[in-house]
Amino acid sequence: MTREAAAHDRHGAYTPAPRPAWIQKLNEVGRGLDLASLVPLHAASLLRQAEANTGLSDFGSEDWREPFSILTASIDAEAELNLAGRLLTRTEYLIYLEARLRIVEEYRRHPQIHTEVIDRPVLITGYGRSGTTILFEILAQDPQFRVALKWESLFPVPVPQAATYRTDPRIARAENVNRLIEEILPEIAGMHKIAGNLPVESLELDYGCFRSEVFPMQVNVPRYAAYLRGCDLTVSFEWQKTFLKLLQSGFRARHWLMKSPTHLLHLEQYLRVFSGMRVVFTHRDPIVTADSTASFLDTLLWLRTDSIRRRDPRDLEVLASAERRAAAWDPIIQMIGDGRIARGAYANFYYADFIREPLAAVQSIYDQLEMTLLPDVVERMRAYLAARSQGKHGVHQYEQAPANTVASERPSYRRYQSFFCIPDEI
Repeated sequence: MTREAAAHDRHGAYTPAPRPAWIQKLNEVGRGLDLASLVPLHAASLLRQAEANTGLSDFGSEDWREPFSILTASIDAEAELNLAGRLLTRTEYLIYLEARLRIVEEYRRHPQIHTEVIDRPVLITGYGRSGTTILFEILAQDPQFRVALKWESLFPVPVPQAATYRTDPRIARAENVNRLIEEILPEIAGMHKIAGNLPVESLELDYGCFRSEVFPMQVNVPRYAAYLRGCDLTVSFEWQKTFLKLLQSGFRARHWLMKSPTHLLHLEQYLRVFSGMRVVFTHRDPIVTADSTASFLDTLLWLRTDSIRRRDPRDLEVLASAERRAAAWDPIIQMIGDGRIARGAYANFYYADFIREPLAAVQSIYDQLEMTLLPDVVERMRAYLAARSQGKHGVHQYEQAPANTVASERPSYRRYQSFFCIPDEI
């Protein structure tokens, strides 16, 4: 049997949970309607509405318009969104467009924001489902780090202020968006809890430039995904930097703490944009992370459509073959080997170690990055872990790859696992 023949169809293994009755009814009604007219997602309609909602019309540089037009056209032609999915998507895209308009206006009114300096940020990256989220939330307990919370990523203007950071009314607005998502698909809370006052991935700061891998994760858009493969994502990373400068102009900490598994694939570009960045690589058995990631991405797709069709692995690198997933680490191993990522500028975090001794695994990160973990911060982290009991929001259940798939895929990951000393879990 060839390696390809033995490959496990992770995508085909997904079985959606029943939708809430009211969502089923809503989508049933929608099947008899012209959804494209009822809930328009074409570019012109969204732009007109965003401008009307804000009274603004300057979107800044033009580099976002082409991907935005391709994305919205691809959604209408390919994504097969149901009524709930279209309502959610229109709501979100208007939020992103309005945020862009307001950010551009804020920079126009306060050009000194351009001079803000992003000082030695820390990025958490690794395969999805390798502990990036829990580590992000724990390190965020250290007050030397500033993280972007969900509410300010959606509604960044007026610029957040320290005095009202935990009481800002925009937190409730963000919660309403999150509540809609969890009402449509309750099972998502057990996979990736979202809340107005929780940190968001750096990937979520890319929304306003519309040149981002986040969109093919959410909807089946092969045309847009093909376009994205030819794009230089430096534009997206520069937009993130613009976003972070704006946020810290009102409320700053010593360093930004950032997180995104997808940035693993573009780390060299990312490090050029964020000079002085330090990186925490999260590690877990890559076959286990592939199973969990496929399940999570299918769930994201099911949030907006009744049609779970096989996606081209080229559309999402995280769904690619073991060979291609493993190859993501090759340039990183090379950069570590030749000193472009120097000792003290990166740390390794092992999910297995974290499960055994969470705070010892965290201490190891500080040691590797030559940073100090203060005793009072340790206590804050300990309290956070106690409050965030596993399974509090449900448990992510997914089908693991069978033994023949494990055997066929394992050789592809041997260089990665050997270099970073990552044990097999299955």
